[in-house]
Amino acid sequence: MREKQYLMIPGPTPVPPRILRALSIPAIGHRSPQFAEIMKDVTARLKNIFETENDVLILTSSGTGAMEAAVCNFVNAGDKVLVMENGNFGERWVKLNKRYGADVEIIAGPWGEPHNPQALKARIDADKEHQIKAVFVTHNETSTGVVNDIKALREAVGDHPALFIVDSVSGMAVSPLKIDEWKLDVVATGSQKAFMIPPGLAFISVSPRAWAICEKVTTPRFYFDLRAAKKAYTEKFNTPYTPATNLIVALQESLKMMEEEGLPSIWARHEKYKTLVRAAIKELGLEPLAGDEAASGAVTAIKKPGNIDVKKISKLMREKHNIIIAAGQGKLETEIFRIGHLGYVHVNDIIVTIAALEMTLKELGMDIVLGRGVAAVLNLLVKGE
Repeated sequence: MREKQYLMIPGPTPVPPRILRALSIPAIGHRSPQFAEIMKDVTARLKNIFETENDVLILTSSGTGAMEAAVCNFVNAGDKVLVMENGNFGERWVKLNKRYGADVEIIAGPWGEPHNPQALKARIDADKEHQIKAVFVTHNETSTGVVNDIKALREAVGDHPALFIVDSVSGMAVSPLKIDEWKLDVVATGSQKAFMIPPGLAFISVSPRAWAICEKVTTPRFYFDLRAAKKAYTEKFNTPYTPATNLIVALQESLKMMEEEGLPSIWARHEKYKTLVRAAIKELGLEPLAGDEAASGAVTAIKKPGNIDVKKISKLMREKHNIIIAAGQGKLETEIFRIGHLGYVHVNDIIVTIAALEMTLKELGMDIVLGRGVAAVLNLLVKGE
């Protein structure tokens, strides 16, 4: 039964059988008319998920590839950029910008709490000479289980000319992100999260304002040159370099599934999963890292219970129950463990995970009453919550 595994991490996420079947079709030519039609179709469907009329480009890379593209195409060495950092992936924005020679200023916040829009507004208001060229933020901070208020953060920037650039790798199609309505210039995401397909594709939207900056940027780039990606798509509905064709075929099926469910229903489903997991862990006497007002619909980070080693929790869950959960990252590596609940997850997966967590904690010496966490989930389900 070792193959019967529950993947409860914040990505890669489980892949639905319908998408697995799409992945199994014979390979197709990446310069064929057939593939061009698929590219045209998936790009249009992606725009619906992004809720944008802006260009949306497909890259063969992880989500970090799209994040790197969001730096090297819009930032010159020496440019002043502002990074909102409250977790491991905010730190990634810092590392990427520094690697390309940007002058990075950080507004750091506590890990486990959302970005502070007022802190951003105060810094932007103080930039009278418009030295700040871009503001980098994280939509869903996977490392802490916090969703940041992108709308409020964008409003804090106001009419300042800095580009507003968002990492939504684990946030897209989990919670609302209205790109056009909120005037988001560049948004990056990846395939292995709410899109329910394996890792290997990244998607990035670019506003007209961002394209104008891109044309002036002199930063060297080749594989991640978004001008080349736009040119290839505009001229031939294709990519400048060999794409992951089978993943794009799978993406087409994934997008059809997402359209059938509808974005509001997808958001509601993730909110429901968040509520179920948080109710269960609280009933067990565990404490989530993030407060209720900023809790992520993608992943729940849980504080270390007493003196129990969090690595032992994930190890026992994996080896004894075939359930994969995530450890902490960065400075929280030994302080939290995380349960992912995004993408192709069913409430039964959550019930099984909570049951296994109860047994694991009991075995590791925690004084709990077995079944209380599962009961909390079942009671909410019966109530229709």
